Amino acid sequence: MTKQEELNRVLEEISGNISKDLVGGEHLKQTFSKCFVSTGKTTTRFLEDGTVFLITGDIEAMWLRDSSAQVIHYLPFAGKYPILKEMIGGLIRRQMKYILIDPYANAFNEEPNGKCWEVDLTEQNPWNWERKYEVDSLCYPIWLLKQYYLVTKDENIFDEQVKEVFSVILNQWKKEQRHDTQSNYLFQRKNCPPSDTLTREGKGEPTGYTGMTWSGFRPSDDACKYGYLIPSNMFAVVVLGYMAEFLQNMYQDMEMVESALALQKEIRQGIETYGVVETEEFGKIYAYETDGLGHYHLMDDANVPSLLSIPWLSYADKEDVIYQNTRRFILSKNNPYYFEGSMAKGIGSPHTKDQYIWPIALTMQGMTAETRQEQEELLRVLLATDAGTEQMHEGFHCSDPTEYTRSWFAWANSLFANYILNMNGKIDEGIINLH
Repeated sequence: MTKQEELNRVLEEISGNISKDLVGGEHLKQTFSKCFVSTGKTTTRFLEDGTVFLITGDIEAMWLRDSSAQVIHYLPFAGKYPILKEMIGGLIRRQMKYILIDPYANAFNEEPNGKCWEVDLTEQNPWNWERKYEVDSLCYPIWLLKQYYLVTKDENIFDEQVKEVFSVILNQWKKEQRHDTQSNYLFQRKNCPPSDTLTREGKGEPTGYTGMTWSGFRPSDDACKYGYLIPSNMFAVVVLGYMAEFLQNMYQDMEMVESALALQKEIRQGIETYGVVETEEFGKIYAYETDGLGHYHLMDDANVPSLLSIPWLSYADKEDVIYQNTRRFILSKNNPYYFEGSMAKGIGSPHTKDQYIWPIALTMQGMTAETRQEQEELLRVLLATDAGTEQMHEGFHCSDPTEYTRSWFAWANSLFANYILNMNGKIDEGIINLH
């Protein structure tokens, strides 16, 4: 039996055991099963070097962000099933390899074949599928490393490559605290919408020093309006804590520990000093973006990290006053990307058409909800808007779910499967960020 066949067998076994106990009808059971196996059966490639390559779905490339999120629902089972441990461990090793190749890239090829989304004006590398610099692309692999270790206790994953990645990320985030004066990163795309390229000949809009670290693009792969993307900086604060923990416990490098903690403090102070806006209707809320020069972008995007996902990221608790204020803002028509229709209401993205809601956002709303009632209502909406496919999509029209984007989108499927595991008590409470 090949590794792929063993993976398929295990996933079918797990999903079958869980789905038979689900209360909610055949539609729920079938949707859960299809979403649960999607990543493993349709996007996973075990490579000869022991690493794992995960395509995002209908695009033949691996995103650092998406690939991490695509295995979220397998993490609770990685301690019990060796093939899942091998799969996720192999994925982490491949992610670390990619970061060392180019820490500014967001998506990579399986081989250095020069394939790319577009031939852009940047320091292109034949490994790179796309070189849009996104802070969250460096956060997600460290987040995944933390979750993987919590479940498996596999200390062998902490090799010298991982430590080198920590060093690269620390240096890059420090440099990008002063993007305008210290960074050489440029990105331009010709003959494209403004959201696909950076202004000022690829440098992006001007920024002032805040302590936060600069990001060229959002988790949607759309260009930031202002360079300090608050949700991604929040994610960076969280993973810097993980890095400090591992640098101390696995590598005994106290100099790097102090460096990580100092940067964490600077970014957090920057968020709380420059990223909070006083509004008349909602009180103090977090902005989505700022430039440190007095400009703010008040919105939220469906892609995670988002402002909606703050408790899931473990930056702040659900009960945090500023989060609650922010949540009320972004789940209202004051958020330009909050849509309401006859079939659903929720957050979409400038990445897709007007009035298109994302299942990822609905799922995240449920995972950060305070009441079971809200969770169950969101589940009903998710099931009612899958256009009969028994899978999640990128986005759908809020009044006509048969109009949707991306029929094969593993990230959305994985998050939905994780949501069902969460709602049905199938996730080990010892795994942080997953409940």
